[in-house]
Amino acid sequence: MSTPLPRVLITGTAGFIGFHLARLLLSEGFRIQGYDGMTDYYAVRLKQRRHAMLLQTPNFTTTEGMLEDQARFDGIADEFQPDIIVHLAAQAGVRYSLENPRAYLDSNVIGAFNVMEAARRLEVRHLLMASTSSVYGANEDMPFAETDKADTQLTIYAATKKANESMAHAHAHLWNLPTTMFRFFTVYGPWGRPDLALFKFVDAILDERPIDIYNHGEMYRDFTHVEDLVRAIRLLMDTPPERPADGVVPEGDSLSPVAPFRIVNIGNSDKVRLLDFIEAIEGCLGKKAIRNYMPMQMGDVPATWADASLLQRLTGYRPQTDFRDGVAQFIEWFRDYYEK
Repeated sequence: MSTPLPRVLITGTAGFIGFHLARLLLSEGFRIQGYDGMTDYYAVRLKQRRHAMLLQTPNFTTTEGMLEDQARFDGIADEFQPDIIVHLAAQAGVRYSLENPRAYLDSNVIGAFNVMEAARRLEVRHLLMASTSSVYGANEDMPFAETDKADTQLTIYAATKKANESMAHAHAHLWNLPTTMFRFFTVYGPWGRPDLALFKFVDAILDERPIDIYNHGEMYRDFTHVEDLVRAIRLLMDTPPERPADGVVPEGDSLSPVAPFRIVNIGNSDKVRLLDFIEAIEGCLGKKAIRNYMPMQMGDVPATWADASLLQRLTGYRPQTDFRDGVAQFIEWFRDYYEK
């Protein structure tokens, strides 16, 4: 008799990444419990459409609720009894954190703590939580490695994610809870968020509106396709960290010497110039952008670039979708969904 697949609770299943992860796991036969606040940070209709697609699969159930509502989240977790929790829900967006920082504290700190407490109480096999490349902040040595010191966050969003990492490490140490934090690098792809650069650029170019290009285009990003990202998460689910018995950590590993805790970069390992990214969009659309060159925006960084060698050592996998192919795939989805 085959061993049943673990039951997985995913927070943020109506979100961009949570939707893609749930869809991947459902295709493999996993039983998924979703949980999402359906906030109006961007169009709720897009979130509802994602959930409607997932609900076509019998193995998917979902609950609407805020992570800050501990009683509601605990009730769902207790009823579902997950083997694994993947925590993706958060107040997203680097720039919005300049306007409404309190939303980030509520969702990303209090909400994340409630998820960690549920994972501890239910003694799940593995807790996986989303962090961000933004925690590297003002670091300049690239590519960014998980073992680099990361103490110079530049936004409240990044600070809340670094707080998550610290809180999760303490939890893992105290309760021997296997925990993996992954740092995402500039995720893009079909069903993406309207506040992300690719979405905004495509929408504006098609409508012949100007696009804002910060730092006069001298920006570099490690663009990571969402399908590559969720494949990496899927493989990391099967790789729970173990507390090293002798406290010795292999060189280059971010494993804690005192806890079953690890941080893993998930990035394409390819530093792409923003202007090259825009040219790929223009080429695919057959239309030039009206460019509005701007100075660097407060809280932003000029470059991100992932060292994904630890991910490859742990899983045998690393993202490698060429950004030109990924842009073409997004534009095909965008034109179809918005009939443009």
